Amino acid sequence: MIDKQSPIPIYHQLEEQIKKKIESGEYSPGDSIPSEREYAEELGISRMTVRQAITNLVNEQYLHRIKGKGTFIAEQKLEQKLTGLTSFTEDMLARGMTPSNKLIHFEIIPAKESLAKELDIREHSPIYEITRVRLAENVPMALEKTYISANLIKGLTEKIVQASLYQYIEEELDLKIGKASQVIEASLANKEEIELLDIDKHSPILLMKRITHLEDGNPFEIVKSSYRADRYKFMIDLER
Repeated sequence: MIDKQSPIPIYHQLEEQIKKKIESGEYSPGDSIPSEREYAEELGISRMTVRQAITNLVNEQYLHRIKGKGTFIAEQKLEQKLTGLTSFTEDMLARGMTPSNKLIHFEIIPAKESLAKELDIREHSPIYEITRVRLAENVPMALEKTYISANLIKGLTEKIVQASLYQYIEEELDLKIGKASQVIEASLANKEEIELLDIDKHSPILLMKRITHLEDGNPFEIVKSSYRADRYKFMIDLER
């Protein structure tokens, strides 16, 4: 209900009501919401007030408009904390979601100078070049290109990389993963990302590059990931 005697603006009250319905599951992604006219008549408020509330929720990406069809509940973004070193598979399982991979490319190639330097190996040493689409509940979330020292991480197969790479390294090879450094920046999707992530042309993406080290300090992996900005957001806790 709308409390017209409250000091809280009416448009903000409506925003909070819609948010609560989304968070409680009463509204699900893809559901349409009532029209501005329907809200105005039901709540006894002006259409201008309803429009302001809806526009604010669209800007916050709780809702999205489709011209000629109406306003719908948007898919909510997954929150990825930037503290702790976990794999995509581990992250999705922790959320109660089913992770999967679509393997695009798997090959052993000679390391180019730049990759060899970052992996601290000799140029032309063998490395795995792996391209995967990472999915959650069968929805494409990220395009991931991985380069791994083949002399350090031995025995990789297509079957292994379609499961959990980190699990194989720690449980089968008995190696301890230590730490990683990563850089994140924003960009627009290129042709490959548009096609493999099933997104529109000029869609925003979050680019992440990570170099991962074993506990003994040896770098073993370079990961270049393109995350869908409409489905993912990164978070970090800061203390003063």
